[in-house]
Amino acid sequence: MQPVQWLWFFLAASLAASAIAAEPVQPRYNTLEFQAQAQREVQNDLLNASLYVEFTDSSAAVLADAVNKSVNDALRVAREYKGVQVRSGNNQTYPLYSSGNRLQGWRGRAEIRIESRDFEAASGLIGKLQASMQLASISFSVAPETRRAVEDELIVEAIGAFKARAEVIRKALAGRSYKLQRLNVGSGYSVSPLRFAAARAAPSSQEVTVPNLEAGVSQITVTASGAIEIIE
Repeated sequence: MQPVQWLWFFLAASLAASAIAAEPVQPRYNTLEFQAQAQREVQNDLLNASLYVEFTDSSAAVLADAVNKSVNDALRVAREYKGVQVRSGNNQTYPLYSSGNRLQGWRGRAEIRIESRDFEAASGLIGKLQASMQLASISFSVAPETRRAVEDELIVEAIGAFKARAEVIRKALAGRSYKLQRLNVGSGYSVSPLRFAAARAAPSSQEVTVPNLEAGVSQITVTASGAIEIIE
């Protein structure tokens, strides 16, 4: 094929493709959008807590030494609790100024963070550490692996509920059948507020009373949303 012929062939093919692309998309009739959900309350099985120390001193070096010693002691104690994961958190030092904007000292704060599925061990550690540290926060949640397992089950339930609702809609519209146009699946997660139960006395007078905690439950929701076309 000569070069001119190739050119004409290319132009003809391009025009044909453009004509196909320019054809309007045929509208779909009897299309309905809706959604269905599956929910489950799940026992929280993961604890997260944060404890901190905060000191003030005129010497930044003395302050840093006191903060670091306190955190190191806390981490050493935490290693005795095999079912609890502990790591260092934020550590910061900032200057303190008088009303005349003159440096008068330093304040330092450092924290450790606790994570565990063994609530009894974590509670015991928190009580022991509170003898020298302040409790900043405690929260409960569903562990990631537990949440994934529950979501997998709820996906099947949510899609089943979507199909059942599609069948109800088809019958209501007297359709012969329906065609699935699209389907989206998403999940949601809400945590219940933290509740404290009655505390129990610590075995040692040097420890703070150990908190008894109620983990509560969280709600996991999977939503199946999409559109179907009713076939008459």
